[in-house]
Amino acid sequence: MSFPLTDLPALMAEGFDTIIDVRSPAEYAEDHLPGAISMPVLSDEERARVGTIYVQDSPFKARKIGAALVARNAAAAIEAHMMDKDGRWRPLVYCWRGGQRSGSFASILSQIGWRVEVLEGGYQSWRRHVVERLYHAALPFRVLRLDGFTGTAKTEILNHVGRLGGQVLDLEGLARHRGSILGDVDGTQPAQRGFESGLVAAMAGFDPDRPVLVEAESARIGDIRLPPALWAAMKDSPRIVVEAPLAARARYLAREYATLAADAAALTERLNGLRALAGHDRVNQWLDLLQQGRTEALAQGLVEAHYDPAYARLRSRDDSPILARLDLATLENDMLAGAARTLLDHL
Repeated sequence: MSFPLTDLPALMAEGFDTIIDVRSPAEYAEDHLPGAISMPVLSDEERARVGTIYVQDSPFKARKIGAALVARNAAAAIEAHMMDKDGRWRPLVYCWRGGQRSGSFASILSQIGWRVEVLEGGYQSWRRHVVERLYHAALPFRVLRLDGFTGTAKTEILNHVGRLGGQVLDLEGLARHRGSILGDVDGTQPAQRGFESGLVAAMAGFDPDRPVLVEAESARIGDIRLPPALWAAMKDSPRIVVEAPLAARARYLAREYATLAADAAALTERLNGLRALAGHDRVNQWLDLLQQGRTEALAQGLVEAHYDPAYARLRSRDDSPILARLDLATLENDMLAGAARTLLDHL
C-alpha cells in the first residue's frame, strides 16, 4: 500500500511507528525525511556495483544481483532491528523514487504480517515538498530579528525564548555553524539539502499568526545558503538589538570557544587565515595571546579588530526599524533569561 505525501504535519499525524529509509548510507547522510532511521538494503558499494552492471552489462543481470543483495540485507535488518515488533507495528518505508528497493523491502515486511506502507514517490516526493515550501511558496509567518554585535549571546537568548514558549528559528543550530571565522566548532555542517529539510521541519509547527524570532544572519552560514524568501524576509524585518560591554562579550566568547582554544594548532590555522584582513602584526599578537593562554584577551582583540568593524559595516546599510534595545550589564545565565522574558512581550 502506498502513502501519498501532502505535507509534514499530515505525515506526522498519520502515526507511523517508524519511518525507514532503505537508501544507501551516503544518500541518507545527505538528506532524509525528519525522524527517519537508516536501514539500507544496499550499501554504497553494492549500489554502485549494481548500477555499473545495469549500465555496462545487463539490466536483467543487475536486477538479479540487486534482488539477492536486498534479500540478504533485509534479513539482516529484520534480525537486528525488528524481532521485538508485534503484529500491530506500522512502518513507512521509502527509497529514492518509491520503487524497487522500498517495494522489495516492504513486500517482505508485509508477508510477515506488519502493516507496512511505501511512501509514494519516495524521497523525491519529500524533496519536491521541501523545494516548494522554501523556493516557491510565500513565507507563512512574520520574522523578527534578534540583532547585536558578536559575543552578545544572541543564540543563547534565542534558546531561552524557545523554552519559554516563543516561536524561534535557530538557523545556526540547523546549519551547525556559528556564522564566523570560528563558527564551525560544532562539527561538520549538514549538506544543503539536509539543512533545508531541517528548516521545513522546524517551520512545520509554527503558528502563522505569531512572529518567529530569528538571529540576524548573512545570506550564508558557513557553507549553507539561506533560501531566498527567508533571507528577504529577514533583511526587511524589524529587529531587537542586544547590547553588552566589551569585557562581558570577551568573557562570554572565551567560554563559548573554550574547546576550540584548547586545540591550539587548529585555532592557529584559523587565525592565520585572517592575515589578509587583519594584517600580520595583529595576527601575531593574537597568536602570542593564544600561546600565553589569555583567551579573554584574545577574544577581546578579535572583537575589537575583526568582528565589530565587520558588523558595523554591515549594519550601516541596514535601515530596518529597531523595536527595542536590550542593554545587558553581564552575559550570565540569569541576565540572559531575563532578556528572554522581556523579548516575549514582542512575540
